[in-house]
Amino acid sequence: MDEQLLAWAIELQALAQAGLAYTKDPFDEERFERIRTIAVEMLAVQSPLPIAKLRTLFADETGYPTPKLDTRAAVFNEDKILLVQEKNKLWSLPGGWVDFDQSIKENTIKETQEETGLTVEPLKVIAIQDRNKHNFPRYAYSVCKVFVECQLIGGSFIENIETLQIGWFTKDRLPPLAEAKNTQAQIDLCFSAHETQNWQVFFD
Repeated sequence: MDEQLLAWAIELQALAQAGLAYTKDPFDEERFERIRTIAVEMLAVQSPLPIAKLRTLFADETGYPTPKLDTRAAVFNEDKILLVQEKNKLWSLPGGWVDFDQSIKENTIKETQEETGLTVEPLKVIAIQDRNKHNFPRYAYSVCKVFVECQLIGGSFIENIETLQIGWFTKDRLPPLAEAKNTQAQIDLCFSAHETQNWQVFFD
């Protein structure tokens, strides 16, 4: 997708969503709805998805537009990091969207348990990143990714609907990564945090 067109569509959708959240004027509400529709149509000319699906994914939220939250657990066993193999056969750090009723810490524990069967204890925040500055393809909405180092408490892999298997990998022998979720650079950052006693949180 054309990066400039995507950037314009994202900005228009955010302006329209904010306008809809605060306007008291029914005529302005109609105008903001039209701007939102134009933003969706801008994406539709370059996307194979039907326009109704695009609107659901891109322009269905209400309230002031803010980034979504995603947590990723960096769990270490000596010099190896825990990764999960997803249904597409690619590998990622366990994690996912932060549920509305979960804190960063709670969500990190929950997602790791669900995807791996392992119990972990979060120790420290490694990094807080703007996803669209680090991962590709770019999403049509903003995501704040929080990487958290965790200590392994116990457990064993349990079959689930999200992951095929788990594995432990050294920094120089990583499997094919799901780069939309985590890149080599992001996993390297996790190793650096694990190896550094007084780690300073990296943030954009």
